[in-house]
Amino acid sequence: MDAESTQGSYVEDDYERDTEYITRRILDDPDADWPVEAGRYRLAVSRACPWANRTIIVRRLLGLEDALSMAVAGPTHDADSWTFDLDPGGVDPVLGIPRLKDAYEAAFPGYPKGITVPAIVDVPTGQVVTNDFRQITVDMSTQWTAHHREGAPDLYPEDRRDEIESVAEKVYRDVNNGVYKCGFAGQQSSYERAYHDLFDRLDWLSERLSSQRYLVGDTITEADVRLFTTLARFDPVYHGHFKCNRSKLAEMPVLWAYARDLFQTPGFGDTIDFDHVKSHYYEVHRDVNPSGIVPVGPSLQNWATPHHREELGGRPFGDGTPPGPPRDDEVVPAEHNPALALLRDGVESMVA
Repeated sequence: MDAESTQGSYVEDDYERDTEYITRRILDDPDADWPVEAGRYRLAVSRACPWANRTIIVRRLLGLEDALSMAVAGPTHDADSWTFDLDPGGVDPVLGIPRLKDAYEAAFPGYPKGITVPAIVDVPTGQVVTNDFRQITVDMSTQWTAHHREGAPDLYPEDRRDEIESVAEKVYRDVNNGVYKCGFAGQQSSYERAYHDLFDRLDWLSERLSSQRYLVGDTITEADVRLFTTLARFDPVYHGHFKCNRSKLAEMPVLWAYARDLFQTPGFGDTIDFDHVKSHYYEVHRDVNPSGIVPVGPSLQNWATPHHREELGGRPFGDGTPPGPPRDDEVVPAEHNPALALLRDGVESMVA
């Protein structure tokens, strides 16, 4: 089989993301079809994926590790499924399956759509419950409150939700999904349209963040989580691989400082595995990068440099506190994220 047939095809004349997700929800209601219950569900992710990375961050910030376990798929996949090839024997130790597709098929035999992460799986039945990445993190904040750690921040404050969603929708359309519209564009015109939308929105964000530390209010919210995971991948992947090359993130002073501020905040940078990120994009998207060669650069130690964003004020966790260190079995290897080696011992002291 050729590279495209084994890895899948991504380029379209005018790329449109399929957003028809499994919209079932896990609710704080004992009578719900899928009630919140500690230990019942397993969050399936890949550290390579920005959409999954959101759930990893929110889970860390809220302290849901004991209530909601996490299955980590490898950074690459074929056209069929994400696989648990990082685990002994290539099988997730809790779900007992080698491929995430098995959980989708358990719920929907012959499931016709893409097998995506993040996904939440019901452990007793082995069935996927939802893969609606936007709703998953909101529900972590609003439905799983009984299992939040003491000092968990309010990432989705009720009085700011309209503004959070307004900002996040613009970010999704032009930035989160905009980089994919650039990278998977099959025509010059569609690429250029997406390219200009992307950088116009990044300029808009730079202006917004030039006088305030966070996107909405003076604390970290869901909106910041959603933007961060794209910014973290910008220079290692999107600038070159997806041709988003007007400027590197490191050449956009406000956004670069903002991204470093979040990276150095416990729960953000310690979830980033740059090796997985680069391996996924460059090895899987063979119709974009036929050779499958993964670039060595760029240097990533600069994520640990001072950002000075604390001078704008703000309280990262509001009335809450930073999360503790990652669980031993969830630590990103320092060699996969060089800045972590510089920050890990004193990461909490980096937050003003």
